[in-house]
Amino acid sequence: MDDFWSGVGVDLHLEPDAAAGRRAGLEKALRDAVREGRLTPGTRLPATRRLACELGISRGTAKAAYDQLVAEGYLTARQGSGTRVAALPTVAAEEPGAAARARAPRFDLRPGSPDVGAFPAAAWLRALRRAIATAPSLAYDYGDPRGRVELRTALSGYLGRARGVIAPPERIVVTSGYVQGLALLTRVLDGGAVAMEDPGLPFHREVVRRNGGQVVPVRVDERGVRVPDQEARAVVVTPAHQYPTGVTLHPERRRALTDWARAHGALIVEDDYDGEFRYDRQPVGALQGMAPHQVAYLGTASKTLGPALRLGWMVLPPRLVDAVADAKLHSDHHTETIGQLALAELVDSHAYDRHVRACRLRYRRRRDQLLDRLGAHRRVRGIAAGLHALIDVDDEDDVLARAAAEGLALGRLGDHWHTPGAGRPRGLVVGYGTPRERVYPEALDVLAKVLEGA
Repeated sequence: MDDFWSGVGVDLHLEPDAAAGRRAGLEKALRDAVREGRLTPGTRLPATRRLACELGISRGTAKAAYDQLVAEGYLTARQGSGTRVAALPTVAAEEPGAAARARAPRFDLRPGSPDVGAFPAAAWLRALRRAIATAPSLAYDYGDPRGRVELRTALSGYLGRARGVIAPPERIVVTSGYVQGLALLTRVLDGGAVAMEDPGLPFHREVVRRNGGQVVPVRVDERGVRVPDQEARAVVVTPAHQYPTGVTLHPERRRALTDWARAHGALIVEDDYDGEFRYDRQPVGALQGMAPHQVAYLGTASKTLGPALRLGWMVLPPRLVDAVADAKLHSDHHTETIGQLALAELVDSHAYDRHVRACRLRYRRRRDQLLDRLGAHRRVRGIAAGLHALIDVDDEDDVLARAAAEGLALGRLGDHWHTPGAGRPRGLVVGYGTPRERVYPEALDVLAKVLEGA
């Protein structure tokens, strides 16, 4: 009997109404399952002999029920392919998400995403196969909330040589991305003021608020973020390539910021979201290398590989490791293991380095195309690094309205101020990572057309 059940194929949950009769009850149960979408079009149903055995009815009853639903159009039956659920006509109700898809722009130059079409699928698959082939059986059990030691060790070496981060494996905590890292740190700080760059990403401010932090703005100028002029438990910064202005934190500001953190016992949260992508000179090392006991360094694979992987990391001051690991444990226990092992393999084999270098060249070409198309007529800022540029305009609303009419999506600088309003600088935040290679030139043509009258 055990061998028979292991070969049934699909599990089919049905509860026929015995009071309606065996055949009629089975017909209704199948019909309802199809109508409600629990049995989707194309699903292959069990053979009548197996279904009859499972439900404790005769095979003739099961076959009669199938035949009736085939006649009604709910099922299809073909020689050699068995009995399957038919494709029913769709009702005239709007599918969830359909409106959003209908409004999808022809050209997406909004910031925040890389070219996901450049994901190194072949290299990732090789790394995944090697990781699975060598993983111990305990890798499939619950894991250390800090993350797999294989990935923490690999990241320790990579971050040290590529970003200048002092990153012993025991001070690394693997997360499901930057947002989780920021939320965990805010929770561990247990409230209080958190200084955040102005302008900056509104979503990150909301993450801090929802985890108990009180957000206070700290202005950004041509030298990067200023030193907070008030008491704060922490300051969140993007020193390599400030978002959205694109400014790199000046060396004097770096020293002043770390001195402030030491003097006030405060934490600097360093968001190194696109630190690998610098084009006109060598990448600027991470701020954490200057003050490893004052800086919590946060990075992710979202910009280098893709946001779908949900893999990030924190390099923490020693005093915060246990508290953050405990918060992580009670948040989601641990980040999924197999992806961690695959990323460790990718880093150790240097395939990750090769991919980052290839992306750097690709994005530099895109940056240069943007400058060639607009640079002579527009002030384009923040172009030394990263995946976005800032273009000055006088009237954001007018430009964005004309862009929307052309099917072009852009970012708005005005959305990034802590307190939007009159007197704030205006501009467009243009991301050049998202479009596919074949549509990028046309997207730039549309952008130039939109800006002609601005």
